[in-house]
Amino acid sequence: MRRTGPCARSGPYSPPRYVTGAPNRIDPGTPDIDGAAASYGGLFDWRFRPGGPDVGGYGLFQLGGRTAAGGGQTTPEQGPPSWTVYFEVPDADDTARAAERARGSVVVRPMGVRDLGRTAILTDRAGVSFGLWQPGRDQGLEVVQEPGSLCWVELYTADVPAAAAFYHSVLGLETYAVDFAGGAYTTFHPAGESEDAMFGGVVPLARRPG
Repeated sequence: MRRTGPCARSGPYSPPRYVTGAPNRIDPGTPDIDGAAASYGGLFDWRFRPGGPDVGGYGLFQLGGRTAAGGGQTTPEQGPPSWTVYFEVPDADDTARAAERARGSVVVRPMGVRDLGRTAILTDRAGVSFGLWQPGRDQGLEVVQEPGSLCWVELYTADVPAAAAFYHSVLGLETYAVDFAGGAYTTFHPAGESEDAMFGGVVPLARRPG
């Protein structure tokens, strides 16, 4: 499972700067979007702006007038409520093919969203879903790394090396081991960036016996 969360830190931050492989969108999908809007409004001061009928009620959560997340209504057939993390790519079609070559799968084929960009939903080789966003007019989230906005993502997996290899081959992500008492924490950062650009980590899940 992938975990994402709003930032609880404070201090000076730069405007979002997205590069290939960086998370640039997050979306909660829920059968009760009104309930989610009330909940996140109370927690993070997000305000939900629903879209029109042409986008099926998909809308934007905004923090101080800047987009902090997207969100939409889902049906029971689409599964339980969940978050999707999207990663910036220059070509969603090429990235989807790369995921299939790496033994992942394409759940929703790349498609255009008006002139805003192109998107797709994939899974890695362990079945964890994630999204792609190829920016058009919409470059991605307008606020990150500020209180109440996205600051870190985590992937929980039973096979850290396999996950690292998959996301490297598909998104070009690099890993860096942060040592701490009792072990090490594997982090992700975009290719060509330093370790200071880390945006998330990988948490090993203990395998069940038998």
